[in-house]
Amino acid sequence: MAVNIKEFAEMENYFAPGHGSCSGCGFPMIVRTVLKAAGKNTVASLATGCLEVTSTQWPRSSWKIPCIHSLFENAGATISGVESAYKALKKQGKIKNNINFVAFAGDGGTYDIGLQSLSGMLERGHKAVFVCYDNGAYQNTGNQRSSGTPYGANTSTTPVGSVLKGNMLFRKDIVKVAAAHNIPYIAQAAVHNWQDLFEKAKKAFAANGPAFLNVLSPCQLNWGTKTDMAIEISKLAVNTKFWPLYEIENGVWKLNYKPQNPLPLSEFLKHQKRFRHLLEPENKIHLEKLQAYIDREWEWLQKQCITAE
Repeated sequence: MAVNIKEFAEMENYFAPGHGSCSGCGFPMIVRTVLKAAGKNTVASLATGCLEVTSTQWPRSSWKIPCIHSLFENAGATISGVESAYKALKKQGKIKNNINFVAFAGDGGTYDIGLQSLSGMLERGHKAVFVCYDNGAYQNTGNQRSSGTPYGANTSTTPVGSVLKGNMLFRKDIVKVAAAHNIPYIAQAAVHNWQDLFEKAKKAFAANGPAFLNVLSPCQLNWGTKTDMAIEISKLAVNTKFWPLYEIENGVWKLNYKPQNPLPLSEFLKHQKRFRHLLEPENKIHLEKLQAYIDREWEWLQKQCITAE
């Protein structure tokens, strides 16, 4: 039975307030939800990035569980080593408790710099969960493009100019990359739907092997949105089909949410300064190109998935 809001609110938080993330940031909500699903007997590995920088400022820490700050590129390898040590110690009878293992990284530390480490963790079969809080660029260091940056987005390394209108490449589909490893559980979630994320995190930690969660995490600073719009932006991403909610459980693809009245992509884009140039008449061709891409990907996904009841 799904947890209700009262039960969820009364669960202990293992990610404390007082961190230094930007007002309106998405990842604190993601981390709290995932850790509530994991419980207190959990060890985390943190890739360098917004989450690590804002939550581990010496002499304070927002983490109520053991956590390790790994390098940008090796959060997956770090948690793999910890999980392997745990298995060895448990086999020797030196540890009695069951422990969960989780790695957190942004899209830079997942799609790009950390991809080899993530891939190794998945293909070796470590029983650990890798969570990508996906904000679509290297936001911690000034909004540089990553391979998770959407087509048309204005970043510091793909600025809008007279020739190029922002990032002219489509984002890597990291969920398909994870799926190619044939692991037990993979899911895409979004920060506004806490119940969906919580249930997916529970499945991820219960999986008999590695699991991967890709979670949309709005960045008000570099997306150029109002600080109180994270939840609304996340809803618009899902209802415009930009960010579908689905899961892959033991090879079975399931669509968790299908908008009854899908909105045009412009409804998601218009609130973000990084996309405002796409709504200008002279850039209509780029808006249409992105909309066509989203529509193709949605049709492909529907063919792969069964629909949740």
